[in-house]
Amino acid sequence: MSETAIIGLGAMGMGMAQNIMRAGIALKGYDVYGPTRQGFANAGGIACDTAEEAAQGCSLLVLMVVNIDQANAALFDDGAAKALAPGATVMLSSTVAPSDAREMGGKLAGMGLHLLDAPVSGGQVGAEAGTLTIMAAGSGDAFQRAGAVLDACAKTVHALGDEPGMGSTYKVVHQLAAGVHIAVAAELMSLGAKAGCDPDKLFEIVTTSAGNSWMLENRGPRMMQDDPPVSSSVEIFIKDLSLVLQTGKEAGVPLPLAAQSFQLFQSASALGHGKADDSMVVRAYEAMMNYKIKGTS
Repeated sequence: MSETAIIGLGAMGMGMAQNIMRAGIALKGYDVYGPTRQGFANAGGIACDTAEEAAQGCSLLVLMVVNIDQANAALFDDGAAKALAPGATVMLSSTVAPSDAREMGGKLAGMGLHLLDAPVSGGQVGAEAGTLTIMAAGSGDAFQRAGAVLDACAKTVHALGDEPGMGSTYKVVHQLAAGVHIAVAAELMSLGAKAGCDPDKLFEIVTTSAGNSWMLENRGPRMMQDDPPVSSSVEIFIKDLSLVLQTGKEAGVPLPLAAQSFQLFQSASALGHGKADDSMVVRAYEAMMNYKIKGTS
């Protein structure tokens, strides 16, 4: 019988699940979407019809759902937490507010369970390749129980203490940088194109100069495409930047750049690009300046 389960088998969760199974770990899984559960079964997993069934008797449950509401629903409303083995560990890999991770940790502790607050970075590519960066905080028992899964999914694991919430704090602060850098990339590409620069040449110059960023290198080419494939959506960054702003409010830190970036992603979503690749934040600029960026590549 499998002692490990995962709830949430989307782009990130499925990649993590496949690497867990490649490491020789038997794995149960649940997702609300039936065809996804079937895909998981086809890949060698034990597909379950409910979150409770997936968690039943497990000593480790990985949560890779969209937000804290889905995580709480799976654990506490749908019965997954109660179905776990005594002393089990919940590994929360979703991006959530630090305060929400702390609250979840307290609830689980009251049930005799451990929380490993372990959000990830690296996107779908990293999830599929097993090269994620994981920012983890939790008890020694939680780290020990999750060790084989961490090894299977990550290239780098940062151990950030024994208090749930710190992993999410580091991740949320990271998302500030990620979101702002995507917005800045869209702004510079928009300015350059409207001012007469060739977008491809502009991209070449900036990515080989001091103004470069990883996000420009990665997202810039997609900003010049009509309908790029989705690696992370505009909606995801609306959620993540809202968590950044929530954390800033709770910490008493003004975040004007994050706030402006949030509004740009919100604008792109209002224009109908919420489910599009996050590089499509550039559509907000295109709408404001009534000019479309077009590369030749």
